[in-house]
Order: sequence, then structure tokens, then C-alpha cells
Amino acid sequence: MIRMKRVYSEPNKQDGVRILVDRVWPRGFSKERARIDEWRKELAPSTALRKWFAHDPAKWAGFQTRYRKELAESGGIERLKELANRARHEAITLIYSAADEQHNQALVLKEVVEELASGRRKGDE
Repeated sequence: MIRMKRVYSEPNKQDGVRILVDRVWPRGFSKERARIDEWRKELAPSTALRKWFAHDPAKWAGFQTRYRKELAESGGIERLKELANRARHEAITLIYSAADEQHNQALVLKEVVEELASGRRKGDE
């Protein structure tokens, strides 16, 4: 099972393995308070893509396309396959710091992991 949660939300046991998917550590948060089990910054969008997107909902479709391309070209898909396999046996929560809960990289990562787990990729329908 894959979940998503803002780093600012209270951690709980249902989170399972808490994986931070931001490139930079969340401001004002100690490692103890964040309770992060893994920091997978290699899965985060590149700095250039992150700055281009700037969490502008009007750029969301373009961000998703560009981010998926980055993941494919950087080997991120292989790393996400490993997460999909783990999610079959343990709860995993993707942790992010973005204020926008509808337009962020964790949402894209969750979709890709779910596609990998089901054997279907976006656009295969």
C-alpha cells in the first residue's frame, strides 16, 4: 500500500515506512520530528523542473509529463519498481513538504508506483 502525507502532518503507525521524496530537507524540521526512514532525493524532480513548475496548477499537466520523462531517463522507474514490490508487503508513505496536496511530486510517484504494481502504465489503456 502506498500513501502520501505532508511532512507537517503528524506521523503515525499506519504510515509504515516513511520515505521523503523531496530534493531538499524541509525547512524547520529536525530529523527526529520528521521521523523519516529513508530519504530518496534521487526520486525528486530535478532542480530545474522544480523551479519551472513552481507549484503552478496551470503547469500541472506539463510537470507530470516532464517528471515522468525524467524518471524514465534517470533510472527512477527501476527504483519505483522496487517500491512497488515492497508496497505489496508493507505500508509505505511518500512524504513531501509542498503545501499543495493536489499538485506535487509525491502524487506523480504514487501514480507511477500503482501503475507498476498493476502492470499498467498511463496511456496503455
